[in-house]
Amino acid sequence: MTLFDLTGHVALVTGGNSGIGLGMAGGLVEHGADVCIWGTNPVRNADAVAELARHGTRIHAVTCDVGDEAAVTAAMAETLEHFGRVDSCFANSGVGGSGTAFIDTTLADFRRITRVNLDGAFLTLRAAAAHMVERGGGGVLVGTSSVSAIEGAPHNQAYAATKAALIAMIRGCAVELARYEITAHSVLPGWVETPLAAPTLATEGFQKVVKRRVPMRRWGLPAEFGPLAVYLASGAGGYQTGDSIVVDGGYSIF
Repeated sequence: MTLFDLTGHVALVTGGNSGIGLGMAGGLVEHGADVCIWGTNPVRNADAVAELARHGTRIHAVTCDVGDEAAVTAAMAETLEHFGRVDSCFANSGVGGSGTAFIDTTLADFRRITRVNLDGAFLTLRAAAAHMVERGGGGVLVGTSSVSAIEGAPHNQAYAATKAALIAMIRGCAVELARYEITAHSVLPGWVETPLAAPTLATEGFQKVVKRRVPMRRWGLPAEFGPLAVYLASGAGGYQTGDSIVVDGGYSIF
């Protein structure tokens, strides 16, 4: 019980107002953590704060576009002013691909995706790591990648490229920051019922073709990422760092 007691722990979750991010935040607060969520939608931020605050820990939301360097700097400053520290950072913010054929993908659309999924993750993780190094005492960095990083992703190459790059970034952080007692991991979700993915998952094609490739024969749920977030934030893994943790119901191995 005490191994996963996060009382006094401060976690930052970007994209924490819905989907997998909110699922992670929910697990963290259930185990006693204080949580700061960053999101671009003030209404969703407020709704998430109200939902998470029911558990009795400190919850705060910051409106932040993670693809904007100045916005990330300001958001981190506000987070630290409110909580005094950040012990774990979950870089979860992301946007989906356009579903455009590769040869028809414009550079503008490619950069629309990399701006949030890659630049945003870099800016967030860099700000959190800088604080952890300066503060001392270690910390945890987690990046939400995707199984598209390890599976072929037709009509979605830009998105897949950002998620593969995030894995590489996390591994580099794991090696470089280990001397500061900072661990780093990436999480690779499969098909999960999030607001972003739900319309696609509901189509007849996905129901007939894709779901058959999932050994568990169902889509994942955002709440199922809560326990994993708790495990990673707790530091219970000890010597474990640099892992790419796949959570996909067996999709990528079937």
